[in-house]
Amino acid sequence: MKGIVLAGGLGSRLFPITISVSKQLMPVYDKPMIYYPMSTLISVGIKDILIICNPRDVELFKNLLGDGSKYGCCFQYATQSKPKGIADAFLIGNEFIGNDQVTLILGDNIFYFPSIAERIEDNKIKEGAHIFAYHVSDPSRYGVVDFDDNNQVLSIEEKPSHPKTNYAIPGLYFFDKKVTDYAKALKPSLRGELEITDLLQIYLKEDSLNVMKMDKGTAWLDTGTFSSLMQASQFVQVLEQRQGLKVGCIEEVAYKRGYINKNQLLLLADKYANSGYGKYLISLIDE
Repeated sequence: MKGIVLAGGLGSRLFPITISVSKQLMPVYDKPMIYYPMSTLISVGIKDILIICNPRDVELFKNLLGDGSKYGCCFQYATQSKPKGIADAFLIGNEFIGNDQVTLILGDNIFYFPSIAERIEDNKIKEGAHIFAYHVSDPSRYGVVDFDDNNQVLSIEEKPSHPKTNYAIPGLYFFDKKVTDYAKALKPSLRGELEITDLLQIYLKEDSLNVMKMDKGTAWLDTGTFSSLMQASQFVQVLEQRQGLKVGCIEEVAYKRGYINKNQLLLLADKYANSGYGKYLISLIDE
């Protein structure tokens, strides 16, 4: 399976702080925002990742993440000249995806989901599309999913005024190899974008859309506003200081996955010798 991080857009809801830099490069406590979705993909065993960003920011992302080899992975880059919808990622990444399965994660979504790798393995994601459901108190702000006791999706509604459930759809999606063909068949919505909900509707009509409820104790954070960005930083800070463990640490996830060895981890830690981040990476070797 391959992975795509959609980190495009102008971040206009965060102006003026994102006028000159992508919001996905903004800090969420002690790491750039993009570290969190990247670490989520790597934690489920995805090593080939395409990062889609604004043409203005592509060199900044390359400078930060490189080609992925230092993490035992392979990172590629593509640009999205203007926001054309989430589903546009599959057209941009058509050649990258090829005939493989693909996971799409939004670059401003942060997941604290320690059991995600086991959940993905247990569900044996191969055919169709798979989404998550996260219980929220204000579902009318999100795409809402209704499903039966067998986790079969019954309906999807985008920001409904009268939601059927309290389960929102987070920005993490798993698709089979049919996704690029389906994306090519989509028509722009009234706002001129290729909507991810329209893509999911195709899988729903084929009875091949499945949902997994996120476990209690997990967290999904959207960092698209000033308040949510601050809340995400506070969440990570409290969690890390309380537990002494890091959230969204790409180096740690790659090391625990076996993509890099101890010597490679030490080289990465040396780069951060003057910060607590480097000391944390060194501590992983003694665990």
